Amino acid sequence: MDADQFLNLRPSACICGSNSLILSASSVAKWAADMHTQLDEKVARIIRQGTVIPAHPLALTASRKLDERRQRALTRYYIAAGAGGIAVGVHTTQFAIRRPEVGLYRPVLELAAEEARRADVRRSVPLVRVAGICGPTAQATREAALARELGYHAGLLSLSALKDADEEALIDHCRAVAKIIPVFGFYLQPAVGGRVLPYSFWRRFAEIEGVVAIKIAPFNRYQTLDVVRAVAESGRDDIALYTGNDDNIIPDLATPYRFRVNGQTVERRIVGGLLGHWAVWTRKAVEIFEKCHQAVAGGTAIPASLLALGNAVTDANAAFFDAANGFAGCIAGLHEVLRRQGLLEGIWCLDENETLSPGQAAEIDRVYAAWPDLNDDEFVAQNREEWLKG
Repeated sequence: MDADQFLNLRPSACICGSNSLILSASSVAKWAADMHTQLDEKVARIIRQGTVIPAHPLALTASRKLDERRQRALTRYYIAAGAGGIAVGVHTTQFAIRRPEVGLYRPVLELAAEEARRADVRRSVPLVRVAGICGPTAQATREAALARELGYHAGLLSLSALKDADEEALIDHCRAVAKIIPVFGFYLQPAVGGRVLPYSFWRRFAEIEGVVAIKIAPFNRYQTLDVVRAVAESGRDDIALYTGNDDNIIPDLATPYRFRVNGQTVERRIVGGLLGHWAVWTRKAVEIFEKCHQAVAGGTAIPASLLALGNAVTDANAAFFDAANGFAGCIAGLHEVLRRQGLLEGIWCLDENETLSPGQAAEIDRVYAAWPDLNDDEFVAQNREEWLKG
């Protein structure tokens, strides 16, 4: 049974195990209960401490078919660059991989999982694997089951498909997925398909036992505060906060968030990032992340040089994500950087109309020239041929 058939199973069916067994609804419930265990402690510790998790792009040929060799090369790049995890099947991977005529959800998850397992043999700690999960509850729970089967540690749960659902329905949906796989919450900005999620939602979301982290990506300071305050007021200190605000990466990582809770001051920090921006120039992203953690650990004022670096990163992101055109070229912009580095052959997306916006290539030229210390072209050039080997 292939990915298309899997994702189109009736809600009472699921796939589990290497033999692609079709399970009844009652068997699914029992299997989910059995599988819902705590994260491996090493993985949980990495997530709680914070790490760099690039959102994995999709490598395509000119005929818009999966380029397996380059897809593997991208995963190897992120691992070699020092990322602590990868997120696959997410917005940067293109949600259209799930369409029946495309059928790439399972293949891209499998390729990344294979590379991660190979890497784990040489690593002291596991590479954190996060699978993108979306769609109505029937689809989302099937995707969660598949991700768990393939060895993913957590699911990044997009609520884009539930735009008209009320808060109660959203919480029920999240609970259903969290029974199958530990969950990264996901506040996706409305400009690229997300929806506004109020404080009250996040406060209730923080009470779901299977929640291990939240990716905060509304590109909005007010909404970012809603999430952090909700987690602080929940009393949960085991939910890790990750920035997805590609427009505010360094300030998010460097800023203490303080709230009064029951008469006491509670401080929470955003400890890591799960970012599309970190899909490019990843080696330098790891270095910058480590600088942020070192500055926080020092307990002194954040250096002005680090804040200035934050503005440079945001400037680069504006070019990559095509902020000038409402983010229309955000995926193609990342592809263009990877194409220039020789990791991708072209910038093709599954939608042939999804490409660079007018003037976006010139903007990428500009930030390359303005911030030469932010790229990792030399690192890629030194290792690219090895990563591209079969």
